[in-house]
Amino acid sequence: MKTTNLAVTDRSLTAHPHALPGEKVDFGRPMLRVFGFRIDLRVVISAGIITLLALACGFAGLMLGKFSLTPTEVFQGLFGAAEKRIVNTVVGEWRAPRIIAGIVLGAGLGVSGAVFQSLTRNPLGSPDIIGFSTGAYTGGIVTIIVFGTSFVSTAAGAIIGGLLTAVVVYLLTWKGGVQGFRLIIVGIALTAMLNAFNTWLIMRADLELAMAAATWGAGTLNGMGWSTIAPAAVATIVLALACGLFSRDLGTLELGDDTAKALGVRNEPIRAVLIVIAVALVAVVTAAAGPIAFVALAAPQIGRRIARAQGTSLLTSAAVGALLLVAADLIAQHAFGDIQLPVGVITVSIGGIYLIWLLIQEARKAS
Repeated sequence: MKTTNLAVTDRSLTAHPHALPGEKVDFGRPMLRVFGFRIDLRVVISAGIITLLALACGFAGLMLGKFSLTPTEVFQGLFGAAEKRIVNTVVGEWRAPRIIAGIVLGAGLGVSGAVFQSLTRNPLGSPDIIGFSTGAYTGGIVTIIVFGTSFVSTAAGAIIGGLLTAVVVYLLTWKGGVQGFRLIIVGIALTAMLNAFNTWLIMRADLELAMAAATWGAGTLNGMGWSTIAPAAVATIVLALACGLFSRDLGTLELGDDTAKALGVRNEPIRAVLIVIAVALVAVVTAAAGPIAFVALAAPQIGRRIARAQGTSLLTSAAVGALLLVAADLIAQHAFGDIQLPVGVITVSIGGIYLIWLLIQEARKAS
């Protein structure tokens, strides 16, 4: 039977040989084959629905505000065809970059969290828990103090800081290989040290630079413009796609190092490459919007439960990450009257509740 590059594969061509007459046979989950990759059809559908919800939240963000707009005006403003020039400015220059930032950066955080949770085989294995986000924040603070607040220097500093943190954590964790639980423990300890160092840096900096670093450190999409989000979005998409190229190896690593090695996966080289890509992904997001906590932690697990997937899915993680960040930013802008909060405040509040729930679930599993 000939197959095309894009086709829904059959779940099973024959019934189980020992099935009794009239017995219901489980044919498994339908799979979608895309250019040689087998993707769970339920995962694709779930990711599509979640993405539509994220776009709906984004469209609401384009409409709401002190200068409220109708859906027709929003569509006209997106194409620069509104009769009132102010509508084109509000939609195209002020609100659209913020919405794009929420969707793309949220998806990037979701993918990064999925990579680290797969590598550590632990739902607590996210970059903000392990310390890579904090390391990127440290690199950003140093460049802000030394070179000022330009996006290019901050991005470079965040990437260097995140990668250096990853190298330190990797070396301290190494013991004939990298174990997920040890990686998390070392990362938590390093996070505490870096947080103390960051506080010291801000206290020693000039007032203006300290305020800029503190505002950026809260995690915010306020003031997001095309000059910032355009390069950040391109880098995020490229790095997320790079993670997707290793999705098959990532899924195999989730089965355990021995099984992955038996199936032909070069464990440590693949793990090292994925860590570098995922850390760079977190660093780019951090450079653009600051360290936004708990999106990377929550998105993979929520996506996994929605899709009822066996392992962590990059696709649903990206979709849930986008939805979480856009929805959190919508709440931060409009839920408190005239007060606009940094989106990081909302994600920390929601994420704290999620973390408590996750710890209770893990404790129940252990018992």
